[in-house]
Amino acid sequence: MKALITGASSGLGADMARVLVAEGYEVILVARRKTKLEKLAKELGDKAKIIIMDVSSTFNCMELYNKVKKENIDILINNAGFGLCGNFNQTKLDKDLDMIDLNIKGVHTLTKLFLNDFKKKDQGYILNVASSAAFMPGPLMATYYATKSYVLRLTEALYEELKKDGSNVSISTLCPGPVETEFNRVANVSFSLKPQNSMDVAKYAIKQMFNEKLIIIPGVKMKLAVFITRFVPRKLLLKIVYKIQKNKKS
Repeated sequence: MKALITGASSGLGADMARVLVAEGYEVILVARRKTKLEKLAKELGDKAKIIIMDVSSTFNCMELYNKVKKENIDILINNAGFGLCGNFNQTKLDKDLDMIDLNIKGVHTLTKLFLNDFKKKDQGYILNVASSAAFMPGPLMATYYATKSYVLRLTEALYEELKKDGSNVSISTLCPGPVETEFNRVANVSFSLKPQNSMDVAKYAIKQMFNEKLIIIPGVKMKLAVFITRFVPRKLLLKIVYKIQKNKKS
């Protein structure tokens, strides 16, 4: 089997590639940073190929798909994404729109293109990387939380469509809490909770993807936190999330 992984140059993307290669799968690694991709590909050996591509562009997503459509991809992992912390009226509009392009439009485009192919051959796995942020409103990270909510809801809807069609294609969404990656540096935050180990999350995510789990939440504490949010009044939840976000701003 062969997997295509976006955002594969570091963090969860790189670790999920390591997990899949260790299990005997081939991987195509996609990211913007050539040096890091080349270093990872060298580590992984002949089972890894790289494509230097910015998937925040719809045109690039189409180009990427056309490059690999004859590769017989079995697994699509939409991992590329970033966050930004700050008051909505103070963050730069171009950064917000870049985030929407990558976190939403890139995921949407690649999911649609590969899902159509997977349905035709009636097999395949799609793993869309969201966040525990997808379950909550996100004052001080409003755009990021909204993008991850989109990824979660899109994945849930497609899951049900596939079940109703009797399809053997599986789609899942990974919703981790804080993870030890470059995310906090890019988003300009420091986590108040101890982040989970990236490799541990990657192993759990891949295992649950193959188990066809719809929503994948690594860690008992994070599962409990997500569960509790269902019963917290909305305005109180807003206050709690605001305080958490304010405390972790760098």
